Amino acid sequence: MRVLVTGGAGFIGSNLVWSLLSGGHEVGIIDDLSTGSFGNVHPAAWFRTLDITGPALADAVSEFGPDVVVHLAAQTSVPASLKDPELDRLVNVEGTRAVARAARAAGARRMLSASSAAVYGQPVAVPLIEESEKHPCNPYGESKLEAESVIAAELRGSGTDFASLRFANVYGPRQDWRGEGGVVAIFTAQMNAKKAPIIYGSGQQTRDFIYVGDIVGAIEAALEVDGALALDGADGPAYNISTGLEVNLEELASALRLTVGYYGPIEHAEAREGDIGRSALDPTKANERLGWSAVAPLETGLGRTATWLAREQ
Repeated sequence: MRVLVTGGAGFIGSNLVWSLLSGGHEVGIIDDLSTGSFGNVHPAAWFRTLDITGPALADAVSEFGPDVVVHLAAQTSVPASLKDPELDRLVNVEGTRAVARAARAAGARRMLSASSAAVYGQPVAVPLIEESEKHPCNPYGESKLEAESVIAAELRGSGTDFASLRFANVYGPRQDWRGEGGVVAIFTAQMNAKKAPIIYGSGQQTRDFIYVGDIVGAIEAALEVDGALALDGADGPAYNISTGLEVNLEELASALRLTVGYYGPIEHAEAREGDIGRSALDPTKANERLGWSAVAPLETGLGRTATWLAREQ
């Protein structure tokens, strides 16, 4: 299978590319390297450095000629979306539109696009199913939800099947621990450096933490599914990719203490704008339709992440 991965030099994308190549697939990468790293690019992958919102995208996709497109390129920072919502929408909505059009024009049979738990906003109850009400709390969540509609508008009725994969809170090797990286990477790096991690808010806010290897497994399962993934209904093409488990930040910090061997303090600061109190996604639909389930226990994933970060810092 010829698989094109946008954002293939980033955290999730590079993990996916290396797994696909080890499985015997031909893989292409499109990445502008704004947040991804050239060091993540597998030497056996076809690679083009370009912006998905730029005019060169369609020709590059046509040149590679993918059977399937996995769209992971995105603006993923909530604080950045608050500072510059126009840029956030340009990348996440118009960039997705451009990728969908290019995939259709190149004759790809399927496009998978990364969406987010952020589309749901503050939940009334958890775990959330795909049809749960959606009230995004920030421009990032709004743009990811709009991107789902854009994919449907561009691809429904065409020869290109599609799905939006709503990732829970992903963590693991190759995640950036600097700046606005994921909380697992940030806490782990701080503890490795014997610096006190900072929990914003009470620490009782929960997240559904999923190891990047399980995300890769879900994408690979979706690539292989026979029949259409874009089922009828507004949320028909959407799939929660998650564990379904709530872990609060105090629990996460305690688990990391044991993993890293950190015995210093844990500090608290005021809650940040746009933070969600509880989050967990029900993965039943993905379990049943994709034949996939998350398998990495939190302790195992934290251990692998800590080992990788200890080498990289």
